[in-house]
Amino acid sequence: MLCLGIESSCDETGLALVLDGKLIAEKLASQVDVHAVFGGVVPEIASREHLRVLPVLFRELLKEQNLTVDDIDVVSVARGPGLQGCLLMGISFAKGLVLSSRAKLIGVNHLWAHLTAAGLEQELQFPSLGLLVSGGHTHIYLIESPTKFNLLGRTLDDAAGEAFDKTAKSLNLPYPGGKLVDDLGRQGVVDKKLFPVPYVNNDNLDFSFSGLKTAVATYVNNHSGLRLEAMGVPEDGEEDSGLAAERKNMLASFNYTVGRTLEVKVKRALERNRGVKSLIVAGGVAANSVVRSVMSDVAAGFSIPLVLPSMHLCTDNGAMIAYAGYLMAEAGCRHDLDLEAIARGRVVPSDWICEG
Repeated sequence: MLCLGIESSCDETGLALVLDGKLIAEKLASQVDVHAVFGGVVPEIASREHLRVLPVLFRELLKEQNLTVDDIDVVSVARGPGLQGCLLMGISFAKGLVLSSRAKLIGVNHLWAHLTAAGLEQELQFPSLGLLVSGGHTHIYLIESPTKFNLLGRTLDDAAGEAFDKTAKSLNLPYPGGKLVDDLGRQGVVDKKLFPVPYVNNDNLDFSFSGLKTAVATYVNNHSGLRLEAMGVPEDGEEDSGLAAERKNMLASFNYTVGRTLEVKVKRALERNRGVKSLIVAGGVAANSVVRSVMSDVAAGFSIPLVLPSMHLCTDNGAMIAYAGYLMAEAGCRHDLDLEAIARGRVVPSDWICEG
């Protein structure tokens, strides 16, 4: 079975081909440079970029693999959550391909695809506990199969990735700032009491990072020298060494606080779901070194394997959509051409048609 995956939920345009569960080719066009000028993603610009590059990437993908549209058995596309206009670009393109071929259409839950992406590199075991940490979502799932995800906890306001982005922005670090926060933080010394560990003194599995964002903003306002005068990353020796060290220490403490928050909730979830066979951690923030280290310790403490996608599979990509579509097709799932885009803030329905 040859499955094409299309990802266009935000500012990455990704296409990939999965043949019988193995990734054989992929293309990715990033819009980071386009949106960096604005300090964040501009939805209208992102949508136009998807419209511009989708046909180009598709032609290149088929040409390099010596394939035609008729060779594709399944067209899977991210149908949400995401930016409405961006999603519509990918879904419209997918529907056009289905109309011009014999392929089946499958709408993929973008969040679930992140968590199953590691299946491209290693065998997934079910049931598993899944932690999704990204720019827009921080969710905990009990994953019973590739098509059955039970949401145990979610972010009530700001996600972990949002806290990373806003922390970087408060210091005038370039967009996207999550990796810089991680890189600079690794050079600093952690003060475990600098920031409060948010929303853990309760009995639920939900998250809230708005308080941490406020604490960071307050700290930077009270230590205005930490904010760079011009956006960028100073070279060694370009600024006062004490100031640079203080900034790195602050970021190290911020990384610690996020990691500690995730640790508390994931441990709580694992204690309540003792039968899981693994801990899957995915999403853009899963590339953070502190998060990866903390989750490794958590999994070891419960004597279960930690499943982490490779770095390039943590961010948005077509491969995860193609693989998730392949798994759904294997389970006999498909969608009709009335497939809808589901914008962020709405629940993606399990409205597929099951065959056999």
